Amino acid sequence: MTLIKSISGIRGTIGGKVGDNLTPIDAVKFASAYGIWLKEQRNKENYRVVVGRDARISGEMIQNLVMNTLVGLGIHVIDLGLSTTPTVEIAVPMEHADGGIILTASHNPKQWNALKLLDAKGEFLNAAEGARILEIAEADQMTFAEVDDLGEITKNEAYMDIHIDEVLKMPLVNKKAIRDAKFKVVVDGVNSSGGIIIPLLLERLGVQAVKLYCEPTGHFPHNPEPLKEHLQDLSAMVVKEKAHFGIAVDPDVDRLAFVDEKGEMFGEEYTLVACADYVLSKTPGNTVSNMSSTRALRDVTEKHGGSYEASAVGEVNVVELMKKNNAIIGGEGNGGIIYPELHYGRDALVGVALFLSLLAEKEMTTSALRATYPNYYMGKKKIDLAAGMDVDGILKTMEERYQNEKLTTIDGVKIDFEKSWVHLRKSNTEPIIRIYTEALSQEEADALADQIISEIKAVANI
Repeated sequence: MTLIKSISGIRGTIGGKVGDNLTPIDAVKFASAYGIWLKEQRNKENYRVVVGRDARISGEMIQNLVMNTLVGLGIHVIDLGLSTTPTVEIAVPMEHADGGIILTASHNPKQWNALKLLDAKGEFLNAAEGARILEIAEADQMTFAEVDDLGEITKNEAYMDIHIDEVLKMPLVNKKAIRDAKFKVVVDGVNSSGGIIIPLLLERLGVQAVKLYCEPTGHFPHNPEPLKEHLQDLSAMVVKEKAHFGIAVDPDVDRLAFVDEKGEMFGEEYTLVACADYVLSKTPGNTVSNMSSTRALRDVTEKHGGSYEASAVGEVNVVELMKKNNAIIGGEGNGGIIYPELHYGRDALVGVALFLSLLAEKEMTTSALRATYPNYYMGKKKIDLAAGMDVDGILKTMEERYQNEKLTTIDGVKIDFEKSWVHLRKSNTEPIIRIYTEALSQEEADALADQIISEIKAVANI
């Protein structure tokens, strides 16, 4: 597997050949490049970086390599240990640190890990900053600190609790209504950090949490991407326990999906729609999601008198457009909620608290709430890429083929039809082309995806 270097971080499979996988040598190399970049940016006497990890089997090994590499550069490290991506994001500014690193491969299977890199605001680096780090890494001319100037590691394992405290301080979290509703919720923590922090949050809100796969062993009991086909056990447990709904998060707890009281998917795309509906009902304003997200967010935003814009895919792109458009909530259709009231990062804890507040105030079932939103149906498929395949050429051919339709090319190719759309793009995190479609029925969405896949295969001679 080729080591993937992108704005989403440095990501690869554990073991194997240096430069082709995420080996110890690669972890040290890119941690070094990040540390040197940090010194270029900040130009000061002392440097501090917050480091945390999800529960992956390789997490402790990679974290120790990364932390001690920073120490070797004379950088002080605040070690959060087992943590979540949004927890590290809020810890960086609270610690007045110069940056942060999260060791997680998000929704990828257990053989993967990654270095996700943050700036001094606790936000992901932009493309130019990421490119500079890759340039430093490839130049391979690194100078480390002398013995009297080495950094130190300080442990701070309080940040999961601090993160929960910060979520509960948000004015729109209706703690009384949630407590009075006496919710019972099943949590699928995919045996990672979410299995610790989500039940703790629910307990603080007076919600009864039924735990499913909440031991942080790193042995994922199913594919960790929170999609319908991976959440059958959660659906069954919700029905068995007669719970109000179920919660699924990915290993680093920045994605959030719900299952209703009947064991049916609320719809990963509708996590953001529901949370935005609640926030906009209290504080009207604008919203942003990426180009691969449902039109339902646009509909809900306009219902509340706001305006909606779509960014290129990638959290950093969503955040940039949110700031530009003064969006009060945004995110991605993969269940990522970004609520600037707390921080500019996808945060499942924020999503859980806002969703519970909405459900408690509405006094309706989860399925009834879902029925209040516009019905769009999405298809999410992918094509695996062979080494050396001309992906840009394939996308250019598809663009030319549909030149008479409404096209957007800021991120791959998005083709807007009157009652449907399709978005084709290279993944930032895997060697694949992603094909997203949306239509007024699941059959239409799937048929459109299959049609486009057939056309791409014909173009690429797959």
